[in-house]
Parts: sequence; structure tokens; C-alpha cells
Amino acid sequence: MVNGPVRVRFCPSPTGNPHVGLVRTALFNWAFARHHGGTFVFRIEDTDAARDSEESYDQLLASLRWLGFTWDEGPEVGGPHAPYRQSERMDIYADVAKKLLDGGHAYHCYCSTEELDARRAAARAAGKPSGYDGHCRELTPAQVEAYQGEHRPAIVRFRMPDEPITFTDLVRGELTFTPENVPDFGIVRANGAPLYTLVNPVDDALMEITHVLRGEDLLSSTPRQIALYAALIELGVAKSTPAFGHLPYVMGEGNKKLSKRDPEASLNLYRERGFLPEGLLNYLSLLGWSFSKDQDVFSIEEMVQKFDIDGVNANPARFDLKKAESINGDHIRLLDPKAFADACAPWLQAPHANWAPEDFDAEAWERIAPYAQTRVTVLSDITANVDFLFLKEPVEDQASWDKAMKGEPAALLTTARANLESADWSDPESLKQAVLTAGEAHGLKLGKAQAPVRVAVTGRTVGLPLFESLEILGKERALARIDAALAKLAA
Repeated sequence: MVNGPVRVRFCPSPTGNPHVGLVRTALFNWAFARHHGGTFVFRIEDTDAARDSEESYDQLLASLRWLGFTWDEGPEVGGPHAPYRQSERMDIYADVAKKLLDGGHAYHCYCSTEELDARRAAARAAGKPSGYDGHCRELTPAQVEAYQGEHRPAIVRFRMPDEPITFTDLVRGELTFTPENVPDFGIVRANGAPLYTLVNPVDDALMEITHVLRGEDLLSSTPRQIALYAALIELGVAKSTPAFGHLPYVMGEGNKKLSKRDPEASLNLYRERGFLPEGLLNYLSLLGWSFSKDQDVFSIEEMVQKFDIDGVNANPARFDLKKAESINGDHIRLLDPKAFADACAPWLQAPHANWAPEDFDAEAWERIAPYAQTRVTVLSDITANVDFLFLKEPVEDQASWDKAMKGEPAALLTTARANLESADWSDPESLKQAVLTAGEAHGLKLGKAQAPVRVAVTGRTVGLPLFESLEILGKERALARIDAALAKLAA
């Protein structure tokens, strides 16, 4: 149930290549905002100078544009809560941290790493929770003075309440976290740099985010943020606590969570392979959500009309590359012919094309494109499917040759060539009949008979409809290739 205006945010860190789990999170937030007529805020969490890069930031923006996402507030569009890059908001975080300290909601912790490790090890040995034990929670002025006299560095920790924290997750229902499992936590490093645990909820509070939809891996931090929100409301920094919904894990091979390091996780892979943005987003939307029981293929506009967070499933979703390709293929077939031809353009040029630019025949491409559109599942498949038209000789694929040229291929090709010589090359059905008749003369059905012809002409055992391909290639070039195959067999 949504009451009042919706404000959601997508707040990635500019580190490395964007991955599909990140895109799924962006998609669900964007669709939720659009469904409810709300605001989609795009924010950059770039406080980790060691890992963040301007190159990754530019890549992130380019990826969102390619996917077709638009944001109402954020980089390049501005908004009432600017700036939208955390690296430009450091004074804000320092001010809030001071207010938390002055209000008694946070305190300085002087524990060294070695001391913390030793106490955690002792707690584990005793079978107790190994989180922070509150050592510096109630230091006396004399203890503080002693630590400062030793020039000990101090971090700032938030003081968690001593009672359980219960909230209703929009995906998982009511959840309760007990105090022993949510100890006091750091919000500012000893060098004064704010941590994610502070900057993320502070930005959400100041930007008046109403719904936080994010990955399940962040669920354990939610009770901390809810407690921090209570303090921020008391201090007048926040107006209210947002609703939280944690999206299910996306699982990869071996029933393991899909990692950034898994090849299929990289968004760039899908862009480079020629996925359509609509096809990829359609598939990613099914990772934890369902459009309907009997429909897997739909437009983004249709998704927005139906999407709501209460339809998201809490169970892990398995990433299935074959299904992603299949759905993308369905979207390719939904394109009008000109849109398909235009979308294929990058794969008909260098560096993808394996033919000389001057050998590209635009008329032949225009004629073959409708047949290609019915077969390919990703746009990068187009190159290998049509290169026989633009290469002077077909590709040499020994595996395809060995597979097709079994039995007595020379006899079959000789008969097929003779039949094709007298066939009507303006009619694919006539070409089919020529090969069918040749096969019958040698006791072969059409499928077996056409395999040597296909490899002789295209170099491959699979491809676009053969007889339409022969017609477009033309009689002279096709018969010359069959002659070349016969010469190779004779040699």
C-alpha cells in the first residue's frame, strides 16, 4: 500500500563495470516510481577514493542512458537536493555527525584494531556474539583524557538502542532484530571520513526518500539505519523513516549468488553481444517478479503499468542466460524491419565485420534482413549469418565441413549443381526442388541433402533459410562455390 508521493533512489558506487544485479535494482526502483507517478532520484556514492573512478562514473551514466532510464533528480539534471554526488556533500555529513555526538546518539571509540580482534576472538571462544562489545560506550571524562593523552585515534560510533528493532519489509514481511545481533557501529573513520553507514541514510533523509528498494545483501544494515533515522528525526534532520524492501538475490552457476566477477554479470557483455535494452530489461524484470502466469514477453511500458513492490518474490532468482537470449530474440522479432536493420548496423561494420567495407552490398543486406530477423537472438549473431554474402569466399570452418561432407558428398553436390544450373533462380521454391530432387537421387532426405550445399555456399552447417540465401547470393557466385567445394573434395 502506497500512501502519498513516492520518492525512490538509485545510488550506485562508480567502481568497475555495471553488473546486471545493479541494473535489476535500478529497474525496480525506476518502474516503482513511474508506476506511482513518483520521483526517481539518481545519486552517486563516491566517497571511496581508492575504488571510485571518473571513468566508471561516465560508464555508469552511459549505461543508464543506453537502457533508457531517465531520472528526475541527479547528475546532469540537478534538483532541489543537489549536489547528488556524495564526494560533494562532505560538509553535510560532518555537520550531522557533530549533531549525533552532541545529542548523545554517538560517541568516540578509541579501541585499537588489535584490541577489537582480541575481544572478538574471546567472545567467539565463549560462544557469544562477536560484534562490538560497547567498550567505549560509557567512558568517563578521565578515561577519555587518558586515551587522548596516548594520542589514540578515535572513530565515531552510533549508539544502538537496547531493545529489539521490528519493521515490516515490503518484500519479506515483519522482521525483528535483537540488540545482541546489532551492536554499535562506526559512522566516521578516525581520519574524519564518513562511512556508508552514515552517508547513505543521511542522504535518504535529506532527499526525503519514501521507499528504499535494494538488494537482500543490505538487509542486515537496515535495523542500524532505522535506529539512525530515529535519532535523525529527533535532531530535526529527517522528517520520517522510509519503507524498506529487500530484493531477492540473483543466483548464478552452482546455486551461488551472482558475483561481479562472473562473466554473465557484466552489463557490458550484453551490450557488446547485441542485446536490445528492451529485451534485457524484460528478462531482468523477471528475476524476482512476474508479469503474469502465461506471459514472459512484454514492453517496458507494460511492465510499468503492472509493476508494484508487493508483487516481488522473496525467494532467490536464478539467472538463466538461455532464457535471457530467448526473450531478447522475441524482442528482436517485434521490431519493425527498418528498426531491426538500423540496430544491426554496428555488426555490419568494422571491427565486427570480417569483410572489406567495399564488399558490403546494401541491396543484398536489405533483402536478407527479414530472414535474419526471424533467426537471431542477439544482434551480434548477424555477422556470421550474413557474411557469406559479402565475403569473396565463404569462411573456412573445418568442423562444419567435416560434419556436412560425409558419405558421398561429391556425388550429391554434382547432382545438385546440375539441377541448380537449370533451376529458376528468382524462385527459392525452385531452388529447393533442385536440391530435394538431387537428394532423392542419392537416397537422402532434404535435410541431409542440403547440408553439403549449405557448407559449400556459406561455410557453415547452420544459418539463414538456405534457398532464400541462394537466391540473394545469385546463381553465378553460388555455383562457383559449389565448384570450389567439388575441387576441394577431389583434392
